[in-house]
Amino acid sequence: MPWPGNTEEPERLLTREWLVTNGLGGYASGSIAGVATRRYHGLLIAALPTPIGRTVMLSHLGEWLQMPDKRVVRLAGEERADTPYQLPEILTEFRLEMGLPVWRYRVGDVAVEKRILLPYGQNTVHVNYRMTGGHHGVRLILRPRLNFRGHEMPVSEPCDEDCRLHVLGRRFEVHSQRDAHLPPLRMMLHGRDTELVLEGGAYDEFFYRVEASRGYPSRGRVWTPGRFRAELAPGEECTLIASTEGWDTVQALTPQQAVQAEFHRRERLLEQADPHARSGRAAELVLAADQFIISPFSRQADAARAQAEGDQARTVIAGYHWFTDWGRDTMISLEGLTLATGRHAEAGYILRTFLHYVRDGLIPNMFPEGQNEGLYHTADATLWFFHAMDRYVSVTGDRLTLRQALPTFVAIVEHHLRGTRFNIGVDPRDGLLRQGAEGYQLTWMDAKVEGWVVTPRRGKAVELNALFYNALRLLERWLREEGDEERSAEMARHAQRVHESFNGRFWNPQTGCLFDVVDGEAGDDPAIRPNMLFSIALPNPVLDTERWRSVMEVAHRLLLAPVGLRSLAPGHPDYKASYDGDLRARDAAYHQGTVWGWLAGPFADAWLKVHPEDNRGIEHLVDGFAAHLGEACIGSISEIFDAEPPFTPRGCVAQAWSVAEVLRVLVKVRAARHPG
Repeated sequence: MPWPGNTEEPERLLTREWLVTNGLGGYASGSIAGVATRRYHGLLIAALPTPIGRTVMLSHLGEWLQMPDKRVVRLAGEERADTPYQLPEILTEFRLEMGLPVWRYRVGDVAVEKRILLPYGQNTVHVNYRMTGGHHGVRLILRPRLNFRGHEMPVSEPCDEDCRLHVLGRRFEVHSQRDAHLPPLRMMLHGRDTELVLEGGAYDEFFYRVEASRGYPSRGRVWTPGRFRAELAPGEECTLIASTEGWDTVQALTPQQAVQAEFHRRERLLEQADPHARSGRAAELVLAADQFIISPFSRQADAARAQAEGDQARTVIAGYHWFTDWGRDTMISLEGLTLATGRHAEAGYILRTFLHYVRDGLIPNMFPEGQNEGLYHTADATLWFFHAMDRYVSVTGDRLTLRQALPTFVAIVEHHLRGTRFNIGVDPRDGLLRQGAEGYQLTWMDAKVEGWVVTPRRGKAVELNALFYNALRLLERWLREEGDEERSAEMARHAQRVHESFNGRFWNPQTGCLFDVVDGEAGDDPAIRPNMLFSIALPNPVLDTERWRSVMEVAHRLLLAPVGLRSLAPGHPDYKASYDGDLRARDAAYHQGTVWGWLAGPFADAWLKVHPEDNRGIEHLVDGFAAHLGEACIGSISEIFDAEPPFTPRGCVAQAWSVAEVLRVLVKVRAARHPG
């Protein structure tokens, strides 16, 4: 992203963001300008053990260069509460190298590059500065700004006013007096002629523009102990290290060794990926996929149980910045994040981790921040579990994990047949799966605000029954392959009944596609939504083949966008063209037209069943995401987009299932076009 210093386009620097993660759920993120625009922005958001959760430790840095002529120029931008934003003065370029952010600054013949990385598996950040051009040295000035708060807490959360600074030679520790459970923030500046000039602790108040636009508190204080200074000569570098780890861990690698180790790790990620994912956009997405696969560090019981079984605990962060790990997102994302990337062992870890969490025939919908126990209000996540296991076994041949899971899968189906929580259960009259409980949002269309469930979809939802049919057919096959003919035949009978009832109930001749819900609170819902595609896209499609072409024509004409599918067809009374405003306005649009990137995956699967020779057309379908890699979160794919041009990205700036499904489709069509 070249930056010619055009101050008339500040939005390009303020709305584009970068993200670096640490494999634990912790991260560093901000705007390219260096302005913290969200509560979630920071250079070190540490993933700390339950009950603390992810915590902003190092909020941001003031950064300046003092030139040989004593001029002081700004590197990072900032937006104080009482003054207009100030953009970086000498930024000329931003880019990603192996998925890691690099800024280039120039003034006269002086050139400096800044890089940020988080050593894998640590709550540590390295901010590196290297002088790459010039004939005379410069002085680097850094002012660390701290506000120890949960990353979901509003920026107006009172700043810790009693921080204690401990000086250990050239190492420094900041201890919170307000929260004894927080580890200290350890800092050091690694370089030549470095020092910390103490200023007795000072406070600044900043403005967070994204928080203001979303109707949240937007002014927050930060604390600084003083300013670091370092001398930089041509070819030299220095690195600010901030960490919640012990000093032995912090100092185990020099900054140069940390960079080398991380580049080698990323090179291995590309080397082990599917051969069709090792170049171009797919390779970028392999690196983006790495951001979502984590060890659930905050839930230490998971790690202890997995280690006792010879495993490692793994899960999937659904999206950055605010999501934790969600069962539905994990299972939908598993194929793209782990199988297309060659991370087969971690796929097995994820599936076996979730086996331990099945309760009453359900897997958790999500794990709240800083908690050990999940919430189970989901009707579809558990059915996606069957699909994820099927994809895993088909790629790895790991029958041992499948055998370990089979009793649980049988119990899941039995719970669904007799009924389980939230009125999730099979209607004995027709064998179809129904769901619905007052005050709960149980399908993936799960917006809820102030007790208002925007799209409750209570009744028999189309995708739930497509998923249930797929699960029954998979279990039928698995049981037969394991020699259990009796129970296999039982699953076949249930599946056949679902098939007959589904095709008799869901077809809507007026629209030429499927009802979204039947037997709902207001009868059968004819709203045209992408949920009907799963009746074709899944490995065991429940919809009769003679109806596929009509469904796909409707979806192509009314739902398809360059960056995914609309969640509701235009013309419906509830259709919303844009997703913006306060929380209530946004949630009202969340599944009422808003485009979802991940739906490009099931659309591609269904389209290729109807048009099996159109791999090139599907590759063009995902071309719309190419330009998007250079907006919102650079190098990743957003959660959602406005329903109409210019399809502005919204929601989470980096979403697991968006990245996973686009990567999976790219690999699929490349493999079909170049099978060698």
